[in-house]
Formats: sequence, C-alpha cells, structure tokens
Amino acid sequence: MNDCCTTRKQDQDYDLAVIGAGSAGFSAAITAAEQGARVALIGKGMIGGTCVNVGCVPSKTMIRAAEAVRGAGAAARFPGLAGNAHVADWRALIKAKDELVSSLRQKKYIDLLSNYDGIDYLEGNATFDDSRLLLDGTVLATGKVIIATGTSPAFPDIPGIDDVPCLTSTTALELDHLPRSLLVIGGGYIGCELAQMFARLGSTVTLVTRSRLLPEAEPEIAEALTRILRDEGITVRTNLTYSRIDQKNGNTELTIHADGQTEVLAAGQVLVTTGRTPNITGLGLEAADIQLNANGGIVVDDRMRTTRLDVYAAGDVTGRDQFVYMAAYGAKLAAQNALGRDDRAYDNETMSWVVFTDPQVAGVGLSEVQARHQGFTVKTSVVPLDQVPRSLAARDTRGLIKLIADATTDRLLGAQILAPEGCDSIQTAALAIRFGMTAQELGDTIFPYLTTVEGLKLAAQTFNRDVSKLSCCAG
Repeated sequence: MNDCCTTRKQDQDYDLAVIGAGSAGFSAAITAAEQGARVALIGKGMIGGTCVNVGCVPSKTMIRAAEAVRGAGAAARFPGLAGNAHVADWRALIKAKDELVSSLRQKKYIDLLSNYDGIDYLEGNATFDDSRLLLDGTVLATGKVIIATGTSPAFPDIPGIDDVPCLTSTTALELDHLPRSLLVIGGGYIGCELAQMFARLGSTVTLVTRSRLLPEAEPEIAEALTRILRDEGITVRTNLTYSRIDQKNGNTELTIHADGQTEVLAAGQVLVTTGRTPNITGLGLEAADIQLNANGGIVVDDRMRTTRLDVYAAGDVTGRDQFVYMAAYGAKLAAQNALGRDDRAYDNETMSWVVFTDPQVAGVGLSEVQARHQGFTVKTSVVPLDQVPRSLAARDTRGLIKLIADATTDRLLGAQILAPEGCDSIQTAALAIRFGMTAQELGDTIFPYLTTVEGLKLAAQTFNRDVSKLSCCAG
C-alpha cells in the first residue's frame, strides 16, 4: 500500500469508483471531485500508471540523452566544428532517469491526493460480481464506475518466445548495463524510438517488423524514416515473417523469412515492442456483461459508456487512441457523463500524435488512404525539408511535410511531418483542420521566417506553385 495516501473504510458510500490510478484514473477522479462527488480511486501497485512510471517520462528523457550524444557527433555538419560524446556512466544515466520519474510521480500523483477532500485512495483488487463491485472481496457501495486500468506490453505469436528472456519497453529502461547488441521486434512508434535511442547510446541494433516502419504513417514518411535509421547504422529489416526464436550460446536467435530466403538474426538481447494489451484480467467483465472489442479493449460508445449500465471506461483499456493525453481527455468526459446527463461526446477528429524519433514524426487528421476511404476526392502536397529555410540554416534537411486536402473544396484534411522539430509544429496543422481552413488560407497565413512550422505554409503553397522558385518569405 502507498503510505502517502489516506484511505476510508469500504463501507463508505461513493458517487463514483474509478478503477486504476494512472493518468486516466486521476483525471476522472479529479474531475468528479471538482463537481462535489465522493470518489473511490482504486489503485494496485505503483501509483501513477504507465506514463510517468515506465512510459512517456522515462523513455523521453533517455531519448533526449541519446540526442545529446548524437548532436555532438553531428556537429561536423557545420564546417569548422568537431565534437564527440559517449556514455561514460550508464548507471548514472539510469539513476537520473529514475530520480525524475520518482519526482514527477510524487508531485503529479501522490501529493495531489491531499488537495481533494472528495477522493479516497483505496488499494486492492477490484472485480465485478454480477451487479456489484467488490474490492478485495468486499462490496464497495458506489453509484457509477469508471474502468481505467490501462495496458501492458503484448508479445507476438513467435514459436519459442515463451522460453526466451525478452525485454519490454519497461524492462529495457531498467537495465543496469548498456546492451552490446539488441534485436528490436516491432516497427511501431515504441520500436522506432527505442531502437534509435539504444543505437545512439552505443548498442548495435537490428530492428525487424512484419510490415514496414510506422504502418499508420504516410508511406513517404515511413520510407524516409527507414533511410534515416539505416544511415545511423541501424539494421532495419521489413516485410518479413517470423519462424522461431531461441536462446543459443548466450545470444537470442530469431529465424525469419524474407524475400524467399530464411535467415537467422542474432543479438545479445531482444526487445519486444509489438503493441500493448488492455489490462482486464481479474475484473470479472464477463460476469458483468461488459463486452470487449476485437483487440481486447473494452467497448465504449462516444459517451464512454460500456455495455453495462452505469459503468464507463476510458484510456488505453478501451484499445483506442493509446496516448496519455487522450486517456486523460476521455476519462474527464467519462466522469462528467457519469455524474451528469451523458451529454459530452468523445471527439478525436483533430487528435495530434507524435513519434519521438529524431527527426520526429507527427500527424493529425486523415491520412491520404483514410481520406480516400471516406469518399473524399483527394489532393496532396509534399515538401522535402531542403525547401524549408530553417532546415537549410540548421544544415539538417532530413525529413518532409505532407498535406492532404479535399480537391473539391480545398479544405485541409490531414498533415504529417518528419522533421527535427515536428512535434512542436503539428498543432498548427491541428488548429487549421479543426477550424476548417483551406490550403489556400493556410498558404496565405503569415508565418515567422526560419521556423520549422513555416514549412506548413510552404506545403500549402505547393498545391498550386513551385516553392523552390520563391524568394525568402515570398508569398
């Protein structure tokens, strides 16, 4: 039990019980408490959930450390400069990461509880028993319930994987030594981020995936990122199948089939990044008639309601939009609806997303394929970063910007960016799409010169003109 938190006897009547004490759970509990509700926030294990403990916070600080190493070595792109950096003390780096995590967990979770008289933190096993909610086998009297139990790393169906010591995105960031060689299985955002991070810090890295990198990203973005990772010395293998994985002679060996050939890839350690699975075990969802979708997530409607009356769900456990900010957003709506009139609808139409590789990948709105599937007549523009003055000044033209628009109305439908500062630029595109701007209007908007976000203006102008023939700031 967390000794930081006061608890109340389980015979207390609550307006709302929130199962899960991560980002979504805290968002729901705080929202409800601010409306005057009495809330039971039910946790199990370390308070704070995935993001602060084992996800966003630890991974992004380590990625930044790797960027510092890379930045020193890349200084030579400027004539007259030279630089070099390396990991001098791996354990000191991990300790600093752990201290940051502990500090944020204390400040953003544990210390917050004392600010809300309406929240009682209870630790234990929550489960549904027909029409009741039980906590460690005792009935918890509550009006409504929100399930926000998050996800855990998922493992692929590779023969032999149960007999091989595999790292996950959690345990990889807890290693007491830097791996000599690392095989990363899975080309989604976690795989790409961690593969690049470990490679920059000194590991020999092989990244393998059944399809292509970032399958949800635009093909131009995925292809460019693949080239960038390979240029950094990462072996990237795509469009393959897995046959078997084994532990032999101190190495992990993965047998693959690619291009009609069978190969064996070996590394000192293997990191599995093939997605995450909703945490639903032990909740008694079947007994409560709470249905699941195809990926194992809890089915919810646009009001965050499950298939059981008075039970809501939010965050990664629903199997959709698995980003911490969307978890908090959905949980806030769930709490408002649970205590109100179910009049708040979930809206992810302009949900921005970011992959923290370097360059970063960011997107919002519809991809070209999604737009066509929805019946739009589509037009696209692609601007390589060698047309963006900021990138030329930085002597770093790795990347591109792609816009998708309705060819009939000129309304912007989507945007994706691969750029060193892509995560800080995408929200401009999100606002443009949310408020119905056309490509012409975006192209006519004034942007500050020598910024990455100016690339959005250039991409919008590219629909109708050749921006390579414009002078600086023209148009």
